[in-house]
Amino acid sequence: MAVQVGILGATGAVGQRFIQLLEDHPTFELAAVTASESSAGKTYGEAAKWRVNTPIPDDVASMEVTRTTPEAVSDDVDLLFSSLPSSVAAEVEPDFLDAGYVVSSNSSNDRMAPDVPLTIPEINPGHLDLIEVQRDERGWDGALVKNPNCSTITMVPTLAALDQFGLDRVHVTTLQAVSGAGYDGVTSMEIIDNAIPHIGGEEEKMETESRKLLGSFDGAEVALHDAEVNASCNRIPTLDGHLESVFADLEDDASPEDVAAAMREYPGVDLPSAPEQLIHVFEDNYRPQPRLDRDRGDGMQISAGAIQATEGGVKYNCLAHNTIRGAAGASVLNGELLVEEGWI
Repeated sequence: MAVQVGILGATGAVGQRFIQLLEDHPTFELAAVTASESSAGKTYGEAAKWRVNTPIPDDVASMEVTRTTPEAVSDDVDLLFSSLPSSVAAEVEPDFLDAGYVVSSNSSNDRMAPDVPLTIPEINPGHLDLIEVQRDERGWDGALVKNPNCSTITMVPTLAALDQFGLDRVHVTTLQAVSGAGYDGVTSMEIIDNAIPHIGGEEEKMETESRKLLGSFDGAEVALHDAEVNASCNRIPTLDGHLESVFADLEDDASPEDVAAAMREYPGVDLPSAPEQLIHVFEDNYRPQPRLDRDRGDGMQISAGAIQATEGGVKYNCLAHNTIRGAAGASVLNGELLVEEGWI
């Protein structure tokens, strides 16, 4: 029996990715799309300036867009995917949680809240048990689960593979695609023939979220991983796909071959949207590249390459599709995990 789902903030760039990824989904059936007051009452086809590279599904184009309030969403909806701006989500998501909805959210608010699971199903599925803590502390009938920032989710699976060697310190420099800022986030005059050497708030997200994702959960709280993480985040004129250069210091000796094997062998999960292999490791030092490799595993696979030894550990490059694995796809995968684990 299909799980009825809705999308909060369905007309934006990430909302459109949700619609693309949910078309013909084996578990989820889209039953509600919400947006701002100016879009409410219109059909989705009228309200959305569609910019995804596949057509709007016919049944979605004819759906009526509702206001983003619990009263406007049917009680038959079991799960909501949130792609709201974080300032809006901070105000709106608690209303849905009070009303008993389960929300798998891509919005950045509350990611570091101690009672909110920040989850990548292949990395820390057990952190979902924070939902019990969350319900006890906040009195919500629903549940809130977050996926990490798009640059964090590119790097963390590779770090999880390295943790067996004693992950001690991480330095990362990102080359992030313009789609990560949203359609109107970076103007052409800013980014063409240019690179922007700072992305507000991005570095802090990478430095904190990664430690929570890799942290240990004792049934009551998550202890952040001990590794020191330092990030420098940059915007470059690629459309999709965040490329990152990672320098990882390790407590144990590990050769580039050991690291490559650990990444290749890192286990995946048996969920509909998950890639068969979580991390693809290239032998070619000139890969991964955004244009060539962002769509691997339907945009859900992490790519790594150019693994080399350093004095304290290893350095390498990694890549992921930032609006699929790094945004809508990550929330959908968390939704699948919620179903698999019986939270829905």
